[in-house]
Amino acid sequence: MSTSLPPIKLTQYSHGAGCGCKISPKILDEILQSVGKQQVFPGLIVGNETKDDAAVYDLGNGTGLVSTTDFFMPIVDDPIKFGKIASVNAISDVYAMGGTPLMAIAILGWPIDKVDPRYAGLVLDGARQACAEAGIPLAGGHSIDCPEPVFGLAVSGLVDLKQLKTNAGASEGCSLFLTKKLGVGILTTAQKKDLLLPEHADIAPDSMMQLNKPGAAFGKLEYIEAMTDVTGFGLLGHLTEMCEGSSVSAEIVFDKVPTIDRSILDHYLSQKSIPGGTNRNFASYGHKIAPLTDTQKAILCDPQTSGGLLVAVTAGFESAFMSYAATLGLQLTSFGKLVAPKEHLVYVS
Repeated sequence: MSTSLPPIKLTQYSHGAGCGCKISPKILDEILQSVGKQQVFPGLIVGNETKDDAAVYDLGNGTGLVSTTDFFMPIVDDPIKFGKIASVNAISDVYAMGGTPLMAIAILGWPIDKVDPRYAGLVLDGARQACAEAGIPLAGGHSIDCPEPVFGLAVSGLVDLKQLKTNAGASEGCSLFLTKKLGVGILTTAQKKDLLLPEHADIAPDSMMQLNKPGAAFGKLEYIEAMTDVTGFGLLGHLTEMCEGSSVSAEIVFDKVPTIDRSILDHYLSQKSIPGGTNRNFASYGHKIAPLTDTQKAILCDPQTSGGLLVAVTAGFESAFMSYAATLGLQLTSFGKLVAPKEHLVYVS
């Protein structure tokens, strides 16, 4: 499709942005608790119970079918980048289970009376680019007339069940790694508020458009005990889910957590560039976290869109993992470890 259409500010048509649109963990729990008990399906080996990234169904031959969906409102103004980011974010759920994506189906909602439908075509172009990079077809989809632009994918994948990674398999002593830097929500909020400096314009989109393809390779490593991707609930939200599922606590060192340049983040935090999702996140799980400073809260609870993989590595295998990750283009350093259960789920020093 031609990109000769005039530039558009897609974010002005949405009340939220990216994974910051997600319903808070607390309200989501209330919704799920109000749902009747699901019928037991022996083949369903990963469902809602552990709050994992995707469902997994045993195909009976040692292979699992991985199924997920994710969609949200514009996080950037460029429609092609919006389509690519939303797609990369959805595909990430399969990688987070140690799986390999197989195909994707598009989910599109568009305000036909407000925004030229040709921009929706550009969103789909971005999605096709992301799917091509992942080596899968965008095989179809469904669209509706919608008050705000909405886009995402339903993705199917496969995983060797012996290599399946969930967020509930970690043990005491595991070291924690994160494959992308935190702070995306702070920068995208600055953009929405017209505070973002031109020299910082590409930092968040470049991160969000980066596939979590290493997750498929990580699935083959026995010393990776648990894995999840960090998205709308922030690092602390997804880490608490890992701790709850694995019956452990975590101790992390704030200055070792991978973040976008702290001077850049501090610049926007000083201008109150904090997503609404940050406070909603903390309100949901703050009671499970040992006391934080305001800066720690702003960064560690920052909603990430298309964030990185949170990986728990068996104690003693940190060097092997870092060396292997380097062969995949990732320079990683541990920022914490899992410990025996304590009063709080996460402690930040």
